[in-house]
Amino acid sequence: MNIINPLYGAMGGDLVGSVYEWHNHKSKEFPLLRSCCDFTDDSILTLATAQAILDGGNDYARQYHAWGNEYPTAGYGGSFISWLDKPLEEAKPYKSWGNGSAMRVSPVGFAFNTEAEVLSQAEKSAAVTHSHPEGIKGAQATALSIFMARNGLDKEAIKARIEKEFGYDLSTPLDDIRPTYRFDVSCQGSVPVAIRAFLEATSYEDAIRNAISVGGDSDTIAAIAGGIALAFFKEMPEMLVQAIENRLLPDMQEVCRRFAALYL
Repeated sequence: MNIINPLYGAMGGDLVGSVYEWHNHKSKEFPLLRSCCDFTDDSILTLATAQAILDGGNDYARQYHAWGNEYPTAGYGGSFISWLDKPLEEAKPYKSWGNGSAMRVSPVGFAFNTEAEVLSQAEKSAAVTHSHPEGIKGAQATALSIFMARNGLDKEAIKARIEKEFGYDLSTPLDDIRPTYRFDVSCQGSVPVAIRAFLEATSYEDAIRNAISVGGDSDTIAAIAGGIALAFFKEMPEMLVQAIENRLLPDMQEVCRRFAALYL
């Protein structure tokens, strides 16, 4: 089995989901990759989180600000755009409960070696913008799911712990969620759905197909599910790995290389 760069889990979900965010596809049957697939804010800020960790895990705000301004057209939410437009010293948390805190957190789940560190760093990464308790909870639930999956816990153990720790309903099947699910950018409305997409999956690709099939904020739900799925299944389609690497610009390549060197 080839060892996959940990950052590719979320980035692969983002890449596949990028064409479905505004054109939802309520089925698991679709081409995994289309020529118009590309990175969105989910991947850019995942790379920023990784960069912050590589720099010591003490200044997430600086990296989000730098990467966001380097790639200003990646599809950020309005509040985050306003945050980016301010000088860094004036860019304060804005109490968001949006799923941006969860879409970018996967490197935390791969990089730290205790639950306490994972929960603490997930909170730090979220709180620089998403300081609402739901924004922090979404980041922590995602990162802890990745940490547990990476360390070999089974799905039932992950499900039970996340439900107990964060109060999410992870028991409703996707078949029951899918018919009425609509676009929802909140952590509380999308993180449990993304985790459920992983829980029902038989492979990384299946997790991504599950996530897309629900509809809603497709790239972000797939990015969250993808990070957990890679930690659990430890493999992904080679065509998707190649698609990611073909789209990496030099600064992205450098962060991926450095992160893999430390955290594979």
